[in-house]
Amino acid sequence: MSTTQTPPVLAAELAEAWADIQRYHPELPDLAAPESLIGESSSACGHELSFERLLHEAVHGIAAARGIRDTSRAGRYHNRRFLAIAEELGLDHPEEPHPSSGFSLVTLTPEAKRRYRPTIERIQRALKAHSVATAADTSSTFRGPAARHGSSGGGVRVKAVCDCGRNVRVVPSVLAQAPIVCGGCGKPFRIPEIVGAAAS
Repeated sequence: MSTTQTPPVLAAELAEAWADIQRYHPELPDLAAPESLIGESSSACGHELSFERLLHEAVHGIAAARGIRDTSRAGRYHNRRFLAIAEELGLDHPEEPHPSSGFSLVTLTPEAKRRYRPTIERIQRALKAHSVATAADTSSTFRGPAARHGSSGGGVRVKAVCDCGRNVRVVPSVLAQAPIVCGGCGKPFRIPEIVGAAAS
């Protein structure tokens, strides 16, 4: 029972944490699909799912809202424009940029830790409950070779599209847990191959 309830609870906590960030940074767009962050143990940004990673994603959101190109090399290299916005949001990168990821591995400043302490504690509790629930579930289910070999999210991310043409990369099992709704048109993202197979 707890395993089916946990993902929506975690998604709700992520959405609430995003709203907490928006209170300090109103130009931050809404988080269209918190579920897309669940099920991935890491991202191209190099962070495990945590409040720090959520704040990192918020930097990208503000960069997009401002029309700023904050990465290159297919999103892997985080440039100084990314770092400038990260510093506004309470993230720091005290060392020189990494040769391949740039300023990706930003960390919370002490001030940001104080500002978001209640939010951080809520996210940590939700993540712990989610980890316990999913760990308990692995003994009775088969998750495939990708999961057993440590692949992010237990599978390969594929492109899911919505009717307005926007797309996201998502692990199919994450999309199967609950619909991921587009913030632009309000319709759910779908994996085209699955739609085509169902129609045939």
